[in-house]
Amino acid sequence: MHIPIEIVRTVVAISETGSLSKAGERLGLSQPAISSQVKRLQGMIGGSLFVKTANGTTTTELGKLALHHARRILEANDQMLRLGGNTVGPQLLRLGLSTLFLPEFVRQQTRECLADIFIHSDSSMVIAKGLIDGYIDVACIYESEAIKADVEELVINEYEDPLVWVRAKDFVLSPGAPIPLLTWPGDDWMVRTMVKQGLSYRIVFNSPDYHAKLEAVRAGIGITAIPKRMLPSDLVCAKEYYLPPLPPIKALLCARLGLNNDQAWGIMKQLSALFFGGANAGGGGSLPRT
Repeated sequence: MHIPIEIVRTVVAISETGSLSKAGERLGLSQPAISSQVKRLQGMIGGSLFVKTANGTTTTELGKLALHHARRILEANDQMLRLGGNTVGPQLLRLGLSTLFLPEFVRQQTRECLADIFIHSDSSMVIAKGLIDGYIDVACIYESEAIKADVEELVINEYEDPLVWVRAKDFVLSPGAPIPLLTWPGDDWMVRTMVKQGLSYRIVFNSPDYHAKLEAVRAGIGITAIPKRMLPSDLVCAKEYYLPPLPPIKALLCARLGLNNDQAWGIMKQLSALFFGGANAGGGGSLPRT
């Protein structure tokens, strides 16, 4: 038993478009044909891959695992077909952005600039995984201990971003009480600082969604840490005397192994100018080795 590559492409298309009908439009297939492929794959795997919600079609937990493997299968398939110089349809540059980078990047773009780019936005850990596995070409992420060693050879540019504690204007912290933290998945910015200082804390909110976390801060659930340059005007730096200073975090511009084309260089130079103080991509260096 094997899974046809066209069904693998269908799974990825549904995930990226959020709709069976839109996936059909992308692939040139009718919605019944898309539905039939999904049912066939679900029968082979043994479980439901997608579920309909108010916002469209999303992956189940099993679907997320299937999607991860589907992207790896497609990358291997397409790389093999390109060995002799062939191309496999229109080649979109796959850009991975931490949710902290996404709003500013999108604001600077035109529709024409984004025509040949597929953007995947998530936590830095998820983006780093995609970069390592080869289904993300270029990425802007924040370094953490969990991914530091894995992405070291993929780094093109980097800089240190100062962090600040942030709270709602009317939120009051109680000295001596556990500090309520709003964290990221795999967070080692705030938690590591708290542990190092021997301070009591409790995690009251955890999400990879930057905007959801800011809304939780506005609601007065607790405090969080963000890059100082991203401080919204309706929130304030929490400067209570018992809050420990936060170390800076390192922003990274990365490219997957084997990537070498003008489009990649162009987007990396743009990202360097936007987020890395105008430095040239790689500081005159080179893309990661093949």
